Amino acid sequence: MKDIQSQRDHRRINIQKVGVKDITYPVMVLDKAKKLQRTVANFNMFVNLPHRFKGTHMSRFIEILNQFHGEFDIKNLRLILEEMKERLDAESAHLEIEFPYFVKQKTSHANNIGIGEYECKMHGVLDENYQLVLQINVPIAVPLRMQNGEGLPRSPGLWGNAVISIQYRNFIWIEDVILMVEEVIGQNRFMAQGQNSEGVSPTDQVSEKSLLSVEEIAKALGRKFSGNTDIYRFSVTVENLSEGYKTFAVLEGPKEEAIT
Repeated sequence: MKDIQSQRDHRRINIQKVGVKDITYPVMVLDKAKKLQRTVANFNMFVNLPHRFKGTHMSRFIEILNQFHGEFDIKNLRLILEEMKERLDAESAHLEIEFPYFVKQKTSHANNIGIGEYECKMHGVLDENYQLVLQINVPIAVPLRMQNGEGLPRSPGLWGNAVISIQYRNFIWIEDVILMVEEVIGQNRFMAQGQNSEGVSPTDQVSEKSLLSVEEIAKALGRKFSGNTDIYRFSVTVENLSEGYKTFAVLEGPKEEAIT
């Protein structure tokens, strides 16, 4: 049978993205505490289509994914991209993977299940060079104060979230990124509740509202990531939920003047 998709196309029209998306697939990702963690991921796989080809073989994307049998790590991501680029004769290949990641948490509250869920996303690109962006969504809880008297326990609720995107020089664990974010959030929450790191109550110049704000958390996260030599590029988006709208702050780095 004649291979129509690989035939020459003389119209000279490039298609930037062609592929498959929303593939639900079981995977195992690297886990710092347990070595591997089983989860379910959503895959988007696409390549550019040079003008010389009429189309591409969509089934090859699934064949490549099945070739790795769900065992996914940073090394395999690049191998998958190399396979996509070679088998589909593409100039660039893209792979997006989104999955929930679970981390055991220490908690003394009876209404906390002790496991944190974090939405993670990896976007790998292979053209002349290889790039990988790791994105993690870290929820920010409302400060939990013990309720006095009788009644139901207070719900922790959700203040907002911090979305972190990083590119790194050296491998960094998902858990370590989450820990850095939660340390910063914990420090800002502690200060907003009435004391700073020196035990001094907030003054009129530094109010509780300004301490627990999207701007202050974004700046604090920027300082944290700028000080990590394993990370060479990052983006921080902090969102606060309100009634009918959200407030947000975005910071990209490293940019020293933006986070001092």
